[in-house]
Amino acid sequence: MNTVYSINGPVIKVKDTKDFMMLEMVYVGEKKLIGEVIGITDEFTTIQVYESTTGLKVGEPVYTTGAPLSATLGPGIMSNIFDGIERPLKKLEEQQGAFIDEGASLISIDDNVEYDVTITVRVGDYLNGGDVYAICPETYVVTHYCMLSPLLKGEVIWVNSNGKYKINDVVCRIKTDDNKEVDLTLCQKWPIRNPRPVKRRLSISKPLITGQRVIDTLLPISKGGAGAIPGGFGTGKTMTQHQFAKWCDADIIVYVGCGERGNEMTQVLDEFSELIDPRTNRPLTDRTILIANTSNMPVAAREASIYTGITLAEYYRDMGYHIAIMADSTSRWAEALREISGRLEEMPAEEGFPAYLPSRLSEFYERAGYIETLNGKEGSITIIGAVSPQGSDFSEPVTQNTKRFVRCFWALDKTLAYARHYPAINWITSYSEYVDDLKDYYDKSMGESFLRNRQRILNILLEEDKLMEIVKLIGADVLPDNQKLIIEIAKVIRVGFLQQNAYHQDDTYVPLKKQNLMMELILYLYDRCLKALEEKVPISVIISTGLFEKVIKVKYDIPNNALNKFEEYKKEIDDKFKELSISSSEWR
Repeated sequence: MNTVYSINGPVIKVKDTKDFMMLEMVYVGEKKLIGEVIGITDEFTTIQVYESTTGLKVGEPVYTTGAPLSATLGPGIMSNIFDGIERPLKKLEEQQGAFIDEGASLISIDDNVEYDVTITVRVGDYLNGGDVYAICPETYVVTHYCMLSPLLKGEVIWVNSNGKYKINDVVCRIKTDDNKEVDLTLCQKWPIRNPRPVKRRLSISKPLITGQRVIDTLLPISKGGAGAIPGGFGTGKTMTQHQFAKWCDADIIVYVGCGERGNEMTQVLDEFSELIDPRTNRPLTDRTILIANTSNMPVAAREASIYTGITLAEYYRDMGYHIAIMADSTSRWAEALREISGRLEEMPAEEGFPAYLPSRLSEFYERAGYIETLNGKEGSITIIGAVSPQGSDFSEPVTQNTKRFVRCFWALDKTLAYARHYPAINWITSYSEYVDDLKDYYDKSMGESFLRNRQRILNILLEEDKLMEIVKLIGADVLPDNQKLIIEIAKVIRVGFLQQNAYHQDDTYVPLKKQNLMMELILYLYDRCLKALEEKVPISVIISTGLFEKVIKVKYDIPNNALNKFEEYKKEIDDKFKELSISSSEWR
């Protein structure tokens, strides 16, 4: 019998045994706490425990399972709320109340629910890994495809009839190439630390449309891409991810609350349960998976939570869905790595983080991608990780190492956030490397003017940033009129285009076509102003027309379904400048 030799928080050791495998799931103590083997030497086996070890004693038994820590995959995942090791929190609350008891081992997916199953194979069919053998509706908007494990293949030798089945009921049977008979149910298990295999990776060519102008236009992310949202306390990381979850055109949302405050996670769970999906007018939870791992939960489970989340995402990706996974936040996850590393007495690297922090971050972000599945469908996982650098210091290790593995960096600015400019994404310090990859999409769907307009908008913002340094030193009065115009039109871009109101029905989500028309209108105003300046019309007179304020309010005044009104605004601009042109002799 293997027994506990030493206890150091969530890290325990077993002495003089060769019964364990690396990364094997084990049960620790009389309460059978869930743990995972993370180190093996001649003398000691080291195990990290995913539950509180309070009350655990030296000498209590440790049980082997012979299998790695795995997620249960099958119908019933969607709309559910799990903890970091895929235990269903709603079911735990029903049985145990507000606090989870140690050793609470529940089946991840409710095995009493029946699903209306259609068998899609016949006796004699040969199945390879990833092939679909049964289909059932999981929620109103998600159809579940039961796929053969990538580790199996064989000939179908028995098929059940269509009908209602629970997740552990046998629906068909195959004979593998080595003559073993394997029963196929509606679910399977997969090790959370192992990426699920794909047929091939495809090039990235489609944007993830979010309806947020600063993202879709200036700093786009592609389906299958990876992005980071770094920002200090109160800058709106969680709020930005909520907007992503509600409005982005992914088929399924996986939200991982990794080490966040309990009241914040409660707010997330309450809001998500109340949100109506704009695509279906059904509850958003019909296509959402939530993993809640609050800061007071065991630290090792926090480390496992993002692997659990990405494994669930890969499973639905393999069905041909496009998934967006939000990890909030990877800094808390890195802190869990640091704490466990310290208890293991490993040599610390920068700021006490383990030397393998970059490789762990890369393991996570590299599981994003646009792929062809084993059964020939296309699917994608887009990863959006929030980073919480202490004191908004972007030079700290988690932010710096994250930048190495993402191609989209939305830096949140506390100055913008405190000025109530949301999303508080700083357009100067942020960047996206996906623009060139998405050029063909924009050219075909929006016309070649879209990227041209985007570049002009960016140039104006960059020019304003330079001018503001001069203004801070000597004031705006000394600037020539053309530079004063840059500052005025940049204000229109900042307030009228980049700032967005999540509580306004037409501004919370803006389709790409309207975004392009808004850019065209702002640039049309800018060009007419430049022409007026050439005609010696003073900038003060141009400002007094009220056109700048009117264009700022376009985001509210033109509904998303009335885009023809943009031509009326251009006509009004023309009329105003004709009046100025007629009167221009007065200022010459």
